[in-house]
Amino acid sequence: MKVLITDKINEAAVKIVSDVAEVDNLPTMDEEELCKIIANYDALLVRSQTKVTAKIIEAATNMKIIGRAGVGVDNIDLDAATKKGIIVVNSPDGNTNAAAEHTIAMMMAMSRNIPAADNSVKQGLWERSKFTGVELFGKTLGVIGFGKIGQHVAQVALSLGMKLVVNDPYTTKEYVEKFGGKYIEHLDDFWNIPDFITIHTPKTKETTSLINTNTINRMKKGVRIINCARGGIIDEQALASAIEQGQVAGAAIDVYEDEKNVQNSPLLKLGNKIVLTPHLGASTSEAQINVALDVAEQVKEVLSGGDATSAVNIPALKPQKLEPVKEYMPIAESIAKIASEILDSNLRGIKIEVKGSLANLDVSPLEVAVLKGVLSANLVGVNYVNAPLIAKQRGIDVTVQKSQQTTDYIGSISVKLLTDKEDVEVSGALIAAGIEKIVKLNDYITSIDPDKYMLLVPHKNKPNMIGQVASVLGCDNVNISKMQVAQKNEAKDDISLMIINTDDVVEASTIEKINKIDGVIQAKFIKL
Repeated sequence: MKVLITDKINEAAVKIVSDVAEVDNLPTMDEEELCKIIANYDALLVRSQTKVTAKIIEAATNMKIIGRAGVGVDNIDLDAATKKGIIVVNSPDGNTNAAAEHTIAMMMAMSRNIPAADNSVKQGLWERSKFTGVELFGKTLGVIGFGKIGQHVAQVALSLGMKLVVNDPYTTKEYVEKFGGKYIEHLDDFWNIPDFITIHTPKTKETTSLINTNTINRMKKGVRIINCARGGIIDEQALASAIEQGQVAGAAIDVYEDEKNVQNSPLLKLGNKIVLTPHLGASTSEAQINVALDVAEQVKEVLSGGDATSAVNIPALKPQKLEPVKEYMPIAESIAKIASEILDSNLRGIKIEVKGSLANLDVSPLEVAVLKGVLSANLVGVNYVNAPLIAKQRGIDVTVQKSQQTTDYIGSISVKLLTDKEDVEVSGALIAAGIEKIVKLNDYITSIDPDKYMLLVPHKNKPNMIGQVASVLGCDNVNISKMQVAQKNEAKDDISLMIINTDDVVEASTIEKINKIDGVIQAKFIKL
């Protein structure tokens, strides 16, 4: 067997893979160069520089696994790899320590004015009184996002004598309390508690501009904010204004809304009032070694006939379990993601029900698909391998029920998300081989394709509702590919549901216009 390594990957990774294969360690190549030689290799290891395109994957006739030494896989065409049966792996945890430590370093640097004091001394000045800081001991740290990095930060903060409050819809009160913190279920109740706020969530449509003028004004006066997660979670203009006005005492920022044009950020005009670094969260020699070693071990394991631990695109499931239910995997994941997108309350549990022919099968692969769909609506890096572990870590209870009840379909699957308020249920089925349909959305009976872009518009039953919604979409240059109006089981119910498949993303501004139509009840856009 032969392995190709491109980009600059630590030499230790080369040694690991050399145990099972012949290794060629070559410089970064473009698409044309790679296409000429890729057919000779069974595995490929890259970092971010090499773009593994569909054309390269098509030419990789012997490829079994592609490893990305890092967290993201944006430079690899996952769809093309999956269709060809090539496993794609990454290293989702290799930079956990580095990111957590950088967060703590930024918090300390901000609280003790270290960058400004360092600059002052280097100018030959001695301005001790000018750089009086604040202690972390006894202060309350608010953590938004309690994954591995957030937990590591919290652990260090607690050891420094800080108090801890946590907001994360994918963890539980019991877990946070066992950790030593206080769980704040709703962000409305969170903002005015912490002295320091640190963010550890992905950037999603829910977290974009999470820190804005409105939320900042609800924070404790003199709060200090740290963001080493993702740019765009903080509205930079809102933060800059709040620092200038004294509502926010300071900030430490490692990520930005537009890193290619960071010179235009209003944060750069704040001088010593803010600590800024150029996206250094994962930039340690140890983190770079860790991700390389992690991926190299997975490539070695797969080439030796074993399983990958962080497969991004192919479930690490035994073929005998997967084969009988594999046709239902996509619809299971889709309905779960739709349910999670509809959800307005904190998730408490998941109930999965299968009917028809599925009731006689081992549906554990479908459970994994459901977990991936639910979690990936709000978390980055969820795959078939880590979804069950993430769900367990966050205390999400999953139950599976089988019913021999006959249906109009060969087999169907329902996903009900349980919350402390109102449950959400979405059902799907195969109406023929390879033809997926969403057959129920809460109490609405449907028969619609789970396409990439979907717009759900609950509305009152009255004339011209469809026309008004279609007019808004047309004016905003959004094409409707399919549409259905679904009714509830109760024939006389006066609320119906428009389910619209579109060819394009429906922007927030368009949704806002639709929601202003008299009779529309909170339209929602879903991207699968």
